[in-house]
Formats: sequence, C-alpha cells, structure tokens
Amino acid sequence: MGTNENAVLRVPPASPADALAYFTGLMTYSTDVSDVYAALDGNDPGFTLVDSRGAAAWFQGRVPGAVHLPTDEIAARASEIDPSKPVVVYCWGPGCNGAYRAAVEFAKLGYQVKYMMGGFEYWVREGLPVATDAGVERSKPDPLTAPSSGVSCAC
Repeated sequence: MGTNENAVLRVPPASPADALAYFTGLMTYSTDVSDVYAALDGNDPGFTLVDSRGAAAWFQGRVPGAVHLPTDEIAARASEIDPSKPVVVYCWGPGCNGAYRAAVEFAKLGYQVKYMMGGFEYWVREGLPVATDAGVERSKPDPLTAPSSGVSCAC
C-alpha cells in the first residue's frame, strides 16, 4: 500500500447510482426487527409474519402475532397464508439460514417475500415482546443492539 492508500479505499466505493441500486435491492429482500415490530403495532401491518422454526423453538418463544409454519411444511400448508399479502419470514438469527430457505419456498409458490434480518435472536436482544403459551414477556434490551431507553435506534 502506498502512503495515502488504506484497506477501506483499496477498492473504490461504487458510483452513487450503483450504490442506490444495490442498497435499494437489499431492502427489497429484507427488513429488520425494529421495523417489523413497529408495523405489527398497527391494526394491519400489510404482511404476514411467519416463524419458520420447528415446534420446540416455537414453544420456547416467538414473535407475538407470527404464524408458525416450519420450512419443511410450507409447500403443503402455504394455502393457510393469504397470497395477496407479502410474507416476512424469520428463523433463529444471523447464524441460521432457515429464513432464506423459507423465503425460497414461499417464492417458489408465487408469494412476495422478505426475511427479517437478525431473526428471533435479535427480536429478543432488542427487548421486544416474546410470546409463549404462558403469556407475553419482555426482557431488557441488549445495549449492543438497541438503546436501553427504547426500541428504535432512530436510524
């Protein structure tokens, strides 16, 4: 590296037009837990939230209002989901590609689909409500993922 070159700029940034296309493209495929939470807070979020994890995970805790539809059952049970609304899928978290597999299954069936970045892990880490058969609880937000004073990072 030359004296004025650094690893960040070794490969130059994309043009503004390319960056706009790329980042807009990312948002057509994904959303985050804070935005899902805010949308679910209304009467009709305009999408169906699907938890694609297995039964043990579902009973351990889930996003209130989510529909439980494990990935392996999507082809057989997708008719339970309104095809006129987009589907937002989630699985465990960033270390799990289950939400991607679920998204593929819904897309194959003609559904518009996004995945919720961070999955259930980040839902919990941000201190959002978690449903179990015993009721709904909230834990304290992890200060590395959300401000301790509220849900949104206001980004």
